[in-house]
Amino acid sequence: MRAVHSPLLSGPADRVTAVRLLLAVAVAGLAVAAAYGAGSTPALVAVATVALVLDGVDGQVARRTGTASAFGARFDMEVDAFLILVLSAHVARAEGWWVLAIGLARYLLWLAGLVWPWLRRPVPPRFWAKVVAAVQGVVLVVVAAGVLPSWAAKLLLLAALLLLAESFAHQVCTLAGWSLRSVVLTVLALALVWGALVLPDRPGQLGAAALARLPVEVPVLMALGVLLRARPRRVLAALVGLLLGLVLVLKVLDLGFGVVLDRRFDPLGDIGYLGPAIGVLADSTGPTVAVLVAIGAGVLAAGLLVGLPLAVGRLLRVAGRHRVTTVRGIAVLAAGWLVATAVGLQYSSGLPVAGTGMVGYASSGVVRVGKDWRDRSTFAREITSDRYAAVPGDRLLRGLRGQDVLLVFVESYGRRAVEGSSFAPRVAATLDRGTRRLSAAGFAARSGFLTSSTFGAASWLAHSTLQSGVWVDSQRRYQQLLGSDRLTLTRAFGRAGWRTVFDVPANTRPWPEGADFYGYDHEYDAGNVGYRGPKLGYATMPDQFTLDAFRRHELAGRPGVDRPPVMAEIDLVSSHHPWTPRFPTVPWDQLGDGSVFHRVAPLGEDAASVFADPEAVKRAYADTIVYSIDTLVSFLQRWPDRDLVLVVLGDHQPHSYVTGRHPGHDVPVSVIAKDPAVLDRIAGWGWDTGLRPSADAPVWRMDDFRDRFLATFGSAGQPHHRGTAGGADLD
Repeated sequence: MRAVHSPLLSGPADRVTAVRLLLAVAVAGLAVAAAYGAGSTPALVAVATVALVLDGVDGQVARRTGTASAFGARFDMEVDAFLILVLSAHVARAEGWWVLAIGLARYLLWLAGLVWPWLRRPVPPRFWAKVVAAVQGVVLVVVAAGVLPSWAAKLLLLAALLLLAESFAHQVCTLAGWSLRSVVLTVLALALVWGALVLPDRPGQLGAAALARLPVEVPVLMALGVLLRARPRRVLAALVGLLLGLVLVLKVLDLGFGVVLDRRFDPLGDIGYLGPAIGVLADSTGPTVAVLVAIGAGVLAAGLLVGLPLAVGRLLRVAGRHRVTTVRGIAVLAAGWLVATAVGLQYSSGLPVAGTGMVGYASSGVVRVGKDWRDRSTFAREITSDRYAAVPGDRLLRGLRGQDVLLVFVESYGRRAVEGSSFAPRVAATLDRGTRRLSAAGFAARSGFLTSSTFGAASWLAHSTLQSGVWVDSQRRYQQLLGSDRLTLTRAFGRAGWRTVFDVPANTRPWPEGADFYGYDHEYDAGNVGYRGPKLGYATMPDQFTLDAFRRHELAGRPGVDRPPVMAEIDLVSSHHPWTPRFPTVPWDQLGDGSVFHRVAPLGEDAASVFADPEAVKRAYADTIVYSIDTLVSFLQRWPDRDLVLVVLGDHQPHSYVTGRHPGHDVPVSVIAKDPAVLDRIAGWGWDTGLRPSADAPVWRMDDFRDRFLATFGSAGQPHHRGTAGGADLD
């Protein structure tokens, strides 16, 4: 700061600062013009850069000419503050309102000085403060130039804001005579506790507004810190901290399940997901990454369970030492909470300003657990209520006698693949082209939509829902169903005389519980189909090899003449996350044992590169869906003499970073057949002709399919058109 008095703007340094003020005003004008779509970013950046460069000139001029003054120092500081405010407001339009904190910090401290006069006292000069001030301007100009990706810009702005916060905190602590380390630890403790209390449990509510809520637990804890003695405070800190840590871990799980599965975490049934989730991650990214992620998640959970009791304990101790200040803080927070509650203040996201934090979440969790516990008996009644349970085999599926029936699941094939997305036109064109190719080979198709019981992952929930005719939307329901003798489509075909097969290339080990429940005669998995080619990501083999190996093993000869007809569930997993890289299609007669793929260059980049670009992820997803559809159509073209009936469907929508928010749970479903009588039977379903369902095609719940299918194909005579899930045609 300048220490010598001089008349206003009489010195050369002050005139340089005045030029900087004019430049700052010009930057403000350009920023306003940009807000209305008429500004020039290069001009704004150029003018702001000149103003920042001159910031290092006026001080040098003042010192060399001996014209330093208190006014000049204050003038210089205010021009700096104004320019930073203008730049932060301009950048905030693109990067978020929180960037305004950089520009408002100086003015907020000035306002605080009006309330607490001691904040207006001078502090010793600090070179680091000048460096931090310069950093703010440089960072804002670089971000305003638009040369950085959004994530890098936000990271740089956050770093600048943290530096600024440290600089102002040092100034305040110096004036107050506090230890900066102690203040930082207390602020971090408050931030951790506050964040744990207000963190939402639904992905759609995430945002800065969620962290600006007023949790009622904070003033209550502060009051207890004032009232209690040291030992009770320690006991309270341990209990509240552990409970809050548990709540925070559950909230994080809720958020993760919301993003991946579009539902909340179920403490009673979803623990079983942890093992499969690590396995899928290992298949997709490699075992090293999976182990590191698992260790990191465990360390984070343990850290929260240890750190939160320590944070609560620190806050209670500070409240006990500074009772007067704490009581004032309690009054302010309590008054704000009561007013916000009384008038029903809400943010645009729908979150109330006044929250109940841990209490509200814990109470809702207890309600959810109770509801889930009661659902066990409800689901047990649904499992045992089965109109087809005792139907003899000679009265089942007579409309399909003598035909091979394939139930083909295409991984992650959701409604977004055919409509409402940037990649839907490409997939739709593939389906239309596939319809024409099938017609040339003598096949026809009808298509609609089914509402899946899962989203983004957990394919087995959809498979069991479709096969069993009951709604399986959680791991707990799935385990309960597997322990029952509910009639599946596979069992129904087996009872009616078909050889039943599961072809699940994702399985890398025997699955006896699947055999016990589904009742299939044989299972093909990754280890027993003779594949000798390489593995890419999650998929143990390309879909092309899966279909060809199944043909060789099961479809030799004529059904009903040389062998029993076959009913199979076949899972095509090339379109499983992470969707890259993938194998191209090779000529069918060159497939052999799959070793040909050692000599074929994979398509697509590695997963890490693709997932760095949101649009590249979507393209990679669409690539795999197109591959699976093309491969299946090519398979039917290659052997058109097969008298096959196929039910081809998706198991669930892809993850939300492909679909966007709230895409629904619908998946396309098609029935493909060469026998016209098969499609005549389903005419009453109202499905669209071809492989691509239109936007207004019928939508059924996935658990309706089993009963509709068994009713439609139950009789040996003409098709019926009852069109309801309850129509069990047992004639």
